Amino acid sequence: MHKSVETFIAKAEVLIEALPYIRNFAGKTFVIKYGGQAMVSAEMKNLVAQDLVLLKFIGINPIIVHGGGKEITILMEKLGKEASFVNGLRVTDQETMELVEMVLVGKVNKEIVSLLNKHGGKAVGLSGKDSNLLACRRKLPLKIDENGAEQIVDLGYVGDILKINPEVIQTLSGNGYIPVISSVGAGTEGESLNVNADHVAGELAAALQAEKLIVLTDVEGIFAQEDDPDTLISTLSRRKAQEMIISGEISAGMIPKVEACIRALNNDVARTHIIDGRLSHSILLEIFTDKGIGTMVV
Repeated sequence: MHKSVETFIAKAEVLIEALPYIRNFAGKTFVIKYGGQAMVSAEMKNLVAQDLVLLKFIGINPIIVHGGGKEITILMEKLGKEASFVNGLRVTDQETMELVEMVLVGKVNKEIVSLLNKHGGKAVGLSGKDSNLLACRRKLPLKIDENGAEQIVDLGYVGDILKINPEVIQTLSGNGYIPVISSVGAGTEGESLNVNADHVAGELAAALQAEKLIVLTDVEGIFAQEDDPDTLISTLSRRKAQEMIISGEISAGMIPKVEACIRALNNDVARTHIIDGRLSHSILLEIFTDKGIGTMVV
C-alpha cells in the first residue's frame, strides 16, 4: 500500500475514534478556562482558536472564560508597580484594578474574539459586568500564616461571586455565537472587581450545568510529587484534591484551578479536566481520544 494512502487511512481512523464522543457531546455545553502559555505564543493562540471553532461546528457549545495574569503583570512592571499574590490571588488596589480592566476587557478579550472570528467562528466578547453576568462583592481579608506568624491581608478590589446571571450566555450560545468572558465582575456598588478566572469558570460551569469544565494551564496536570511529571495523576477524586490542598501538595496558582473543578462537580457538572495548554490541540486530545491527557478531577 502506498504510504500516502496509509496516511489517509490513519487520519480516517482518528475521525472514527472521535465519532462516539462527537455523538455523545452534540448539543452539550463545555466551559473552557483559557489561560497559561496557550495565551502567550502566537502559534498556540491560533491552534486553540481552531479547536474552539471546530467544537462549535460539530454541535458542541464552547463557553470561553479567560484571565490574563501575565499580561497584567507585564503592564504593571512597565509602570513601576510590583505584583503581589496571596493563595494564587492578585492583591488589587484601585490603580491595579484599572490596569486589570484595561488589559482583560480592552486587550486580551478582543484578541481572543478576533482570532475565533478569523478561523470562522462567531465570537462575542463580554465582561462579567455585561448584563450583570457576574454579581460580586469584595472579598473579605484573608488570614495567612507567614513564617509562623498569622497575618491579615486585604486583597483590595478582588471579587467573590455572589450570583451568576447566565441568560446572556445562553442567548448568545443558543444562536450560534461563542461567548468569550473576561473575569471582571460588578460589585454591590457597581464597582469593577478582579475575579479569579478559574473561579469564574467553575461557577459558570455550575450555573450552566455544563457537561465539562476544561482548565488550560502551564503544566501537564496535577502531580503526586510536586514538579515531577512522572507522578502525573490521571484521575483525582474531589476528596483527595481537597486533602492535597490542605496538606500543601496542591499550592499557589493550582489552588483556584482545583477549587473551580470541585465547585463545578458539586453542582452536577459531569467531568472536569486540568490539561496542558502548551500541547498542540490539547482540547481535542482530551475530548475526542480514548486515552485523554492531563488530570481529570471527578
